[in-house]
Amino acid sequence: MSQQAVIFGAGNVGRGFLGQLFSESGYQVTFVDVDEPLIDALNARRAYTIRLVDNDRAEEVTISPVRALHAGDTAAVAQALAEAEIAATAVGARALPQIAPLVAAGITRRFAGSEPGTFEPETRNPLNIIVCENLKDAAATFRRMVSEHLPATHRDAWLRRVGFVDTVIARMVPPPTPEMRARDPSFIVVEPYKVLPVDRSGFVGPIPAIVGLEPMDNFAAYTASKLYIHNCGHALLGYLGYQRGHTYAYEALDDPAIRPLLEAALAESRAGIVAVHGVDAVWLEAHAADIVRRFANRALGDTVFRLARDPLRKLAPEDRLVGAARLAERAGVTPQALSWGIAAGYCFDDPADPLAVALQQRIAAQGFDAVLAEVSGIAPDEPLAALVRERHRQLREARGKEQLADLPIC
Repeated sequence: MSQQAVIFGAGNVGRGFLGQLFSESGYQVTFVDVDEPLIDALNARRAYTIRLVDNDRAEEVTISPVRALHAGDTAAVAQALAEAEIAATAVGARALPQIAPLVAAGITRRFAGSEPGTFEPETRNPLNIIVCENLKDAAATFRRMVSEHLPATHRDAWLRRVGFVDTVIARMVPPPTPEMRARDPSFIVVEPYKVLPVDRSGFVGPIPAIVGLEPMDNFAAYTASKLYIHNCGHALLGYLGYQRGHTYAYEALDDPAIRPLLEAALAESRAGIVAVHGVDAVWLEAHAADIVRRFANRALGDTVFRLARDPLRKLAPEDRLVGAARLAERAGVTPQALSWGIAAGYCFDDPADPLAVALQQRIAAQGFDAVLAEVSGIAPDEPLAALVRERHRQLREARGKEQLADLPIC
């Protein structure tokens, strides 16, 4: 019998990244999801196709064997987790509370003894769960959620045999278009990048051999580089690209009014990461250059809207833009370029995003300074507030494409 892997979430990350890595490592993959057409498609073929694309080539890869379970089938999900060698979550941070009881049921099934009221966790191999969620301290947060659903009498003993492992997901996987989903709900397009950095300290027992898995010691530094280089760069392209009227991220990257600002902002972020986390500056510069190169992947069709949506989350105090600006300040660097990204985020008003609409309504009702303080934790009397306030004013007055090009953005 082949080794078993369970992935909670068969969406962009679960199907578009983790499924490939686990399958190529010799695991039979079980997805847990609530999307019934997708579940049916995966079970009909016991396989699915991903298309790897960049500007020079495209390659289709079949991922198999796979199966899918509905998250509502608690008994089947618990049994799959009880038999698994490795598991992962990729459901989105907001859905973690919904799957915590399922994971707890699987842990209980795995470690419960044959006699009622007994348990023998040492007789079963440890279970490691890679928590692939865009959430600070995701592994520790999810561990707490799961522990609440375990019996108090066995909780500590069982949790000593379960590793909750932090990671950062850097593969870019745009959502499938409605046309793609209509043809095949399981099909997905991804970039070829195939590295899964993980926090070495989160594992219990031996670290499994998985394609692309890179255990890291200074994981906080790698998390910072993902959030304040990769995600920060995407947010800048999204918010300034929207101001310039672009549809795709690669169009924003090619825009001479945006590219210099992106480069300057990422330099500010790098200075902060080096100063606070002790990362090698040469490595980080090369890492950032590779990320920008990947941003130019036209074949992905990544949209400005996807990069910009949900500004309330992306403008939070420790998130990709404001958090990067705070790191720069700690390094003694004034976040001149990053403040343009923050200001552009506060201008994002696409009616297709309810959260963007809500943000604009709050600004209209409360005033810019009050919302800046509430959402981003930037007090009105701070130097950063003065920078963002002035850039926000300029952006609001320069809604036309040509006017924005004339702004002194660098």
